[in-house]
Amino acid sequence: MSALDRIDDLTRLTVRAAELWPDRTAWVFDTGGTPRSLTFAEVNARSDELAGALAGLGVAPGDRVALMLRNGPDFPLLWLATAKLGAAMVPVNINYRELDGAHVLSDSGARVVICEPEFADMLRRIAPDAGDARVLTAAELPAGKPTPEFPTPAGERPVNIQYTSGTTGAPKGCVLPHRYWTTLARGMITEHPTIGSDDVMLTAQPFHYIDPQWHVALGLAAGARLVVLDRFHPSTFWAKVREHDVTWFYCLGMMPTLLLRQPPSPEDKKHRVRAVHASAIPRELHAELEQRWGVPWFEAFGMTETGADIRMRPEDHDELVGSGCIGSPVPGRDVVILGDDDQPLPRGETGELAIRGVGLMLGYYHRPEDTARAFRNGWFHTGDLARMDDRGRIFYVGRTKDMIRRSGENISADEVERALLQHPDVRLAAVIGVPDDIRGEEVKALVVPADGADPSPDELAEHCARKLAYFKVPRYWKVVDDLPMTASERVAKGQLRSAEPLAGVYDRVARSWL
Repeated sequence: MSALDRIDDLTRLTVRAAELWPDRTAWVFDTGGTPRSLTFAEVNARSDELAGALAGLGVAPGDRVALMLRNGPDFPLLWLATAKLGAAMVPVNINYRELDGAHVLSDSGARVVICEPEFADMLRRIAPDAGDARVLTAAELPAGKPTPEFPTPAGERPVNIQYTSGTTGAPKGCVLPHRYWTTLARGMITEHPTIGSDDVMLTAQPFHYIDPQWHVALGLAAGARLVVLDRFHPSTFWAKVREHDVTWFYCLGMMPTLLLRQPPSPEDKKHRVRAVHASAIPRELHAELEQRWGVPWFEAFGMTETGADIRMRPEDHDELVGSGCIGSPVPGRDVVILGDDDQPLPRGETGELAIRGVGLMLGYYHRPEDTARAFRNGWFHTGDLARMDDRGRIFYVGRTKDMIRRSGENISADEVERALLQHPDVRLAAVIGVPDDIRGEEVKALVVPADGADPSPDELAEHCARKLAYFKVPRYWKVVDDLPMTASERVAKGQLRSAEPLAGVYDRVARSWL
């Protein structure tokens, strides 16, 4: 057993990094203006000071500290400081406003909220309704001396109340223990992509989302440098990759498609990236992504509730490019495909993907019934449809709640969206089901045109008809300027479904606008 194997909490991970690599750059924040950097020793010392400041505000083990901060050193430093106190951090989406912000604060019972100045007035307005949490900007934190003694670290101690992106319904808080993060980090060091101290990672996601957080944990465990951007900018992303000598990055959602939509450049293959990991790589674009930048892209699957679960193995890569396979279970994870009766299905059949193993969430905060439902029979039910081949490799099919039932036919919204994204005039697409008295549901497509394009619904329908079975071609069409997105760069379909379904749409059957 290695020294890293014996560490199951973020505090000891932070201290160990400062001891092993004190003068090595841990973080670089390229978020506007001159990039700012911190060494591993500075990360540990500054998070000690902030832990003392939080303790001075009365934060104690078991308390919750909410952060509504943009990408910058304050967020990860305060997260590590909160962890050192035995408290739990509650990330608040910087796009939240009074209603959704109040839900997170009240549901989590946050005692202290630390925010950007621009959010302070709003948070102070809603704080009384959310339990009278104390609201401060990072600049208003009192000077803190390092706390002389921290609580004894415990792998199962909650360190995050991480709210899911809430594509449907109110977000639920996932209670994530220290071991969630150390398990995830250790797996990415010992297994592919085998991140080490020579690697430079990059993240462009907001820190209230989970990806930059596990990048922090991974960097602390591996001694790797982490470069943080303010957000994802497709037009400058690869320039930043080259500028910072990045060797590995992760992306998800619409990011690969948006990167491909950028004009080709002679600089495309001039970089040090040795591998890219991504979730939901468009299968029709997988080979093109690799050819464009000359680097292998590996599928990866994980959830806020479960961490890292399934990854494409290097030995399977060449065979599986463009197949829709998301890989094989990582060590420490068991995966099964379940039928409607929650019983395992034979290999090759489609059912719900279920997961179990070490380092999953402890449950949904204050929601025992939801927790029991999700973990019934000892398996976490993901809500994703998948199938497993004879070699135990998983092929993603779609969401159980993202299937459209039309005249007895099951239609995967993901499949129709992928067909639409193959049209050169389509930048983004979302497909949902709308109620229909005759067929149960009809298919509706919302399309964001590519820059300068003006595709007609009939043209797009003909394109889909060449790609898909007739019953999968959307009947209703709406061209929009943009789509609402979750923090995980996925379309917020709950918002789309809550809108008037047929307002301003084109009916392909009636050939008229409604």
